[in-house]
Amino acid sequence: MEDPWADSAIGGESNNSSSTVPQSDDTAPADSTAAPSTSSTLTPSANTSSSRPSRLTPRRLVAQPTRLEAVKDDPLGPLGASTPTATDTPLAPPQPPLKEQLPLRTTLSGGPNQIGSGARRPGGGPSDPHRIEEEELYNDSSSGPRQPPPVPPALPSPVRTSMQPSVSIEQAANPTFHISVGDPHKVGDLTSSHIVYSVRTKTTSKAYKQPEFEVKRRYRDFLWLYNTLHANNPGVVVPPPPEKQAVGRFESNFVEARRAALEKMLNKTAAHPTLQHDADLKLFLESEAFNIDVKHKERKEPHLGESKGVLSTFGISVGSGNKFVEQDDWFHDRRVYLDALENQLKGLLKAMDSMVAQRKAMAEAAGEFSASLHALSTVELSPTLSGPLDALSELQLTIRDVYDRQAQQDVLTFGIIIEEYIRLIGSVKQAFSQRQKAFYSWHSAESELQKRKASQDKLLRQGKSQQDRLNQVNAEVADAERKVHQARLLFEDMGRLMRAELDRFEREKVEDFKSGVETFLESAVEAQKELIEKWETFLMQLDAEDDETVFYRPPVVQANKPAGDTAVDRARARIDDDSD
Repeated sequence: MEDPWADSAIGGESNNSSSTVPQSDDTAPADSTAAPSTSSTLTPSANTSSSRPSRLTPRRLVAQPTRLEAVKDDPLGPLGASTPTATDTPLAPPQPPLKEQLPLRTTLSGGPNQIGSGARRPGGGPSDPHRIEEEELYNDSSSGPRQPPPVPPALPSPVRTSMQPSVSIEQAANPTFHISVGDPHKVGDLTSSHIVYSVRTKTTSKAYKQPEFEVKRRYRDFLWLYNTLHANNPGVVVPPPPEKQAVGRFESNFVEARRAALEKMLNKTAAHPTLQHDADLKLFLESEAFNIDVKHKERKEPHLGESKGVLSTFGISVGSGNKFVEQDDWFHDRRVYLDALENQLKGLLKAMDSMVAQRKAMAEAAGEFSASLHALSTVELSPTLSGPLDALSELQLTIRDVYDRQAQQDVLTFGIIIEEYIRLIGSVKQAFSQRQKAFYSWHSAESELQKRKASQDKLLRQGKSQQDRLNQVNAEVADAERKVHQARLLFEDMGRLMRAELDRFEREKVEDFKSGVETFLESAVEAQKELIEKWETFLMQLDAEDDETVFYRPPVVQANKPAGDTAVDRARARIDDDSD
């Protein structure tokens, strides 16, 4: 059997050395330490000249006793290497390559232990930019780790940036809008005349280019925004604009009422958590070339012009179906409530219009009464009577102005809220109709799926003869199932969204009507206080009977007016003519 250690030259060397150099037990410790070093420092020529046993003859192994002793001079004990003598030539292993050590900071002057060729003496080196003394550096290096240099405080940058200050996450998620609609003025010729409004916006939203900007819009632009937001957000109650009016649309009272309604519509739309992020609202508020941008958008997305909305984006047909029967009791109760509320608000608006008309009629009657009193005061000869009559005539003119102003305030404070919520109920009903269309689309997709499955079952019964047709029908069934799933999810999401929208509608209705009633009562109280003050002043003047100059007013002399042209003079002239 061949020895596995036969090819080892070291093994053969150790056997030969062990057989030729025996070690006695009486050897001194110094000799025992020198023997391993002598055997370990044999030259290669001696190893190669030694005879090597044959591979065919078995090798005889002789065990030699080993004696371990503690060595005081060598810290590693018997495993440490002895100091080579001058006559020995040890085989030192090759030295590994040393990594070049570079100075960590080239700006520092050289120290006592220079590292690399770039270090310089303290006398000729540049000054340290960190202002560290060389003596402290050298002293600290021996005692312990060197302390880091002091860091100067950051100075404000002289360059001023024009960026907007950062806002919190809550403010970024819910930006604020303040929109004002003003400066209504008439533009165009006789056939194309219309009113243009200035829409000024202040916002904290980062989606807009500037925090404050202004654009020009007309009424049909507001109407486009309302219809587009309804199509983009099915189930959301979009604040509506005021209704059209063909007759008297350029009257000052109507223009002011429409301006206030449009401003309230935009502020409510921008305050809505869903509508404020709509891209079309941004286009309406910010675009300078609004008509061109709208036409470009309609060419880019033609389905929006057909008012199909989100249902058409999924490839779901919007069907009309038969009469819709509400399956959810909650929606049924809300629909009945909205119908009743709409009828009550319409009745309240009719009564409001009657009251406003009565105020205007009283103002007109006060004006006629004032004119009659003034005519009587000019005829009366006695100043003690003509003075009070003329003062009462002036008081009636003040009463007429108060009635006119109060009638206008009633329309702008309380009447506009009633009209707004009548339109909002119409917007809620439009959301109900969108949910109804989604229900029809869902059931239409289900019926289409049943037809596809019936065709699939028919082909499966025919076997593999219609394999190509079967693959096509399978793809159609999968597509129909996808449409059914999307239509069902859209209907359910629309229902959850409408529940939240109706709750929001109720909260805003309570706040708006409470604020409107308070403003209505405050304006009525202020008007009555003004009238009471005027009447009290007039009564105080009547009580001063002894002072004849209370109601006296010096006559106004007109240079171009001929003498005897007053009403009294004309009456006296007629009397003189009759007597002649």
